[in-house]
Amino acid sequence: MSQAANDYIRTHSARFLEELKEFIRIPSISTLPENAGDVARAAQFVADSLKAAGLENIEIIPTERHPLVYADWLHAPSKPTVLCYGHYDVQPPDPLELWLSPPFEPTIRDGNLYARGSADDKGQMYMHVKAIETLFAVHGTLPLNVKFIVEGEEEVGGASITKYVAANQAKLQADVALVSDTSLYADGVPTLCTGLRGLVYMEVEASGPARDLHSGLYGGAAPNAVYGLIELLGKAKDADGRILIPGFYDAVAEPDAAELASWKSLPFSEEEFLAKEVGSSCLTGEPGRMVLERVWSRPTLEVHGIAGGFTGAGAKTVIPATATAKVSMRMAPNQDPGQVYQLFADWVAAHTPAGIHTQVRRLSGGPAVVVSTSHPAIHTAAEAAKDVMGRECVFIRSGGSVPIVGDFAAHLGIPTVMMGFGLPDDGLHSPNEKFKLDNFYTGTMTIAHFFEKYGC
Repeated sequence: MSQAANDYIRTHSARFLEELKEFIRIPSISTLPENAGDVARAAQFVADSLKAAGLENIEIIPTERHPLVYADWLHAPSKPTVLCYGHYDVQPPDPLELWLSPPFEPTIRDGNLYARGSADDKGQMYMHVKAIETLFAVHGTLPLNVKFIVEGEEEVGGASITKYVAANQAKLQADVALVSDTSLYADGVPTLCTGLRGLVYMEVEASGPARDLHSGLYGGAAPNAVYGLIELLGKAKDADGRILIPGFYDAVAEPDAAELASWKSLPFSEEEFLAKEVGSSCLTGEPGRMVLERVWSRPTLEVHGIAGGFTGAGAKTVIPATATAKVSMRMAPNQDPGQVYQLFADWVAAHTPAGIHTQVRRLSGGPAVVVSTSHPAIHTAAEAAKDVMGRECVFIRSGGSVPIVGDFAAHLGIPTVMMGFGLPDDGLHSPNEKFKLDNFYTGTMTIAHFFEKYGC
């Protein structure tokens, strides 16, 4: 481990933090059209930061929606090439009233940086940039070749980067990809994520009468679109959380015995998980499956929101004509997103209540991914994390989805080192999102050390 690199990061830590704060202040909310200018500003910030770090061939690449940013440095012949990925877009901060400090004014409390995008993914992506700057500063060169591809649509499905990766395989070819968009298993525990669930995100629209109707004049005879949608979705799972769509579980690949045994050996408290992370009265899900199995390797069906009818203050007695639900399914390895979508669409068509017409629209999706721990880059990353953090690295899966990892496997034929430094309670996509400052610096050191070690 290069002491010079660690010393450089410590010496310049205050500047690194101020730069990160400047980045976070840009409200790059990719889903809102009114923030398109801010998303473009964030792309320019990334391009400028990559250039300042010492990278070359900087490009801001227009897409149908938000730009991609590319950069590289390819002057290490016979050395491996790492493709670094991150995203600069963020989720909306709503509900604003629950934030203790403004979401786009980064604020430090108790050693944490609170702001939207602090952990997901501006803070983590910026560790890659600062690791490159550090290595140039202390060595005058890099120990391997690097390419960067940074997107602004991860939070809205990543359609543009999927197309770009498929169309630019030679340009993006590398030995391995590096993604920091995951978490440590626990604070101080070096962690590599070796599996992600897939995702199919859909919109279900229900329509009943030709227009909203007076519930006194037509109630009891006219179909209700909101109630029909609720009735439909209520049939999708049983009381234990098992999905009732025929064929849904047919392709699910179970973790092998060794992986399950390693999960059982991790320090995990169901009571602590319930109290500190979930905050409900109890946990739900398939009986006979441990919690880590349920959230890391089992498929799910979730309803994210239902819109329709009257929800304002006071009373308005209408039978709604239309209603819409946002629905997603997380998928296990071997499940095909297209097939899962079709199973759901066919099931909706077969179970739509009388008097209701439904449409299912697929908004985004990607397959599950599992990375072998035997790959040399994974082994090197685990050693680098152990060297910096002083403990053996653990291997986990994540219940979330990072679609680009599947794209890299499918189109470039490379595995991804998923080395994140967030914490389970960082509140991603929620009010008061945070990133522990020590983890920002530790992550930068670990990534720099991984580059040194992988390139030696």
